[in-house]
Amino acid sequence: MERLQETGTMMGRLMKDMPAQLKSFGAFVKGAEAAGALDEKTKHLMLLSLGVAFQCSWCIAVHTKGCVDAGSTKEEILEAAMMAVVMGGGPKLMYIEVVYEELDKYFK
Repeated sequence: MERLQETGTMMGRLMKDMPAQLKSFGAFVKGAEAAGALDEKTKHLMLLSLGVAFQCSWCIAVHTKGCVDAGSTKEEILEAAMMAVVMGGGPKLMYIEVVYEELDKYFK
């Protein structure tokens, strides 16, 4: 099962079991991701970098899609991912492979 599908399945289960908490969290995320002083594209690139920094394959999948949907190029996505490597070194570098796996779904 693809990471995005896994994430969707888990979110569906949470919505059934903990709807109030998930709705509150979703509202917070929607507000935080909305354009403000930073545009949505920049925020998605930051979220991708944080996904790499926290070594979260599912976060990388979700936020790679967010970056693509916001109009990011492959080069912008890779540069954002590399910022996590700057701060985290080798262990974060290994998660660039997950970024490439996700990028291959959108860029050929």
